[in-house]
Amino acid sequence: MEHTVINLQPVLTDDYVHATPLKQSDFNELYAAASDPLIWEQHPNKNRWQKEAFETYFRGAMESGGALLVLDAGTKKIIGCSRFYDHSPAQRSVSIGYTFFVRSHWGTGANYRLKKLMLDHIFQFVDHVFFYIGAQNKRSRVSLERFGAEKIREEETAYYGEALKLDFVYEITKEKWNTRSTPAQINM
Repeated sequence: MEHTVINLQPVLTDDYVHATPLKQSDFNELYAAASDPLIWEQHPNKNRWQKEAFETYFRGAMESGGALLVLDAGTKKIIGCSRFYDHSPAQRSVSIGYTFFVRSHWGTGANYRLKKLMLDHIFQFVDHVFFYIGAQNKRSRVSLERFGAEKIREEETAYYGEALKLDFVYEITKEKWNTRSTPAQINM
């Protein structure tokens, strides 16, 4: 079987969001964007707005080899971050997660647009995408369900450098993604 190299840090863009590979030099600006405690209030790791906790998050992002810095395509300002991680060539799967957006971009469609770009890209190479969502993170769960993701299990997950937390695991398959209909509401 031919081995396909997957680019887990592509440049992805549309008229609203621009995602580019995260670089070490992005730390200060990304931390400034992430330092709002309300961003993390439903997240299992509510202290990521604090510098020490955010340094752990950022180190995990850099080591993942799949982290993306997300910019507003119009203003070029940092609005968030996400990543591809845990790629399994044998299972033809990858996970997407560790996503956050600044509050000014909540409910604007930024999350939907980023996830659409990421899924359109990665489904060229895999058949299954998993999302590990904190059990208390209702915003993210609702967003994924609107996308057509299905909850497949609950499990205790150790986030990079952090304690075990209860996650709801969602999946979107390539087949379902390719046969989906456009959501009625894009503001996710």
